[in-house]
Amino acid sequence: MTNIVVLISGSGTNLQALIDAHQKGDLPVNIAAVISNRPQAYGLERARLAGIETAVIDHTRFETREDFDQALQARIDACNPQLVVLAGFMRILTEGFTRHYLGRMLNIHPSLLPKYQGLHTHQRALDAGDEIHGVSVHFVTPQLDDGPNVIQAVVPILPDDDAATLAERVQAQEHIIYPMAVAWFAEGRLRMDNGACLLDNTPLPASGFVVDTRVN
Repeated sequence: MTNIVVLISGSGTNLQALIDAHQKGDLPVNIAAVISNRPQAYGLERARLAGIETAVIDHTRFETREDFDQALQARIDACNPQLVVLAGFMRILTEGFTRHYLGRMLNIHPSLLPKYQGLHTHQRALDAGDEIHGVSVHFVTPQLDDGPNVIQAVVPILPDDDAATLAERVQAQEHIIYPMAVAWFAEGRLRMDNGACLLDNTPLPASGFVVDTRVN
């Protein structure tokens, strides 16, 4: 069974989606540990309730980003994971760290990448007058939010949306597609090769596998 480590910084709703999928038998992984850079992250409690080992590597206790990443890497590697899953982990990672896990680290980002890398994606989509928005799961590379897409979920932007209502619609899809992507990796169906995503040995398009919620 594939060993994974999940990194969080906050409430851990995507972590909970992974835990739920595992408990239902839909996710063939062992969640070896949940690690947070913030001691008060509620996701740690979610992990404890599920009987999962937790650890805190508090980034405020390190003088440099490199020192923090080295400590984090050592803690992750002690679990011997085949995959590292970023689930709301709000840290910009150093190039050395990302290269160490190249091809075996996934992230989820609330936009249709490459659109709206970084923060405040929902408001930016609204401000741009977009008709659609969504969420992407991608492999992590040294460039921020720039690794190849595995899967995207597309949601409509409705006339009366604000950032909060749009975020709620996007988050519902996050909880569906992230367990899917992790399961594909665990089942040996998904891999990154030469900067591209392959699913069942077939290269995916730049958008990845697309789930369009506008289609009935």
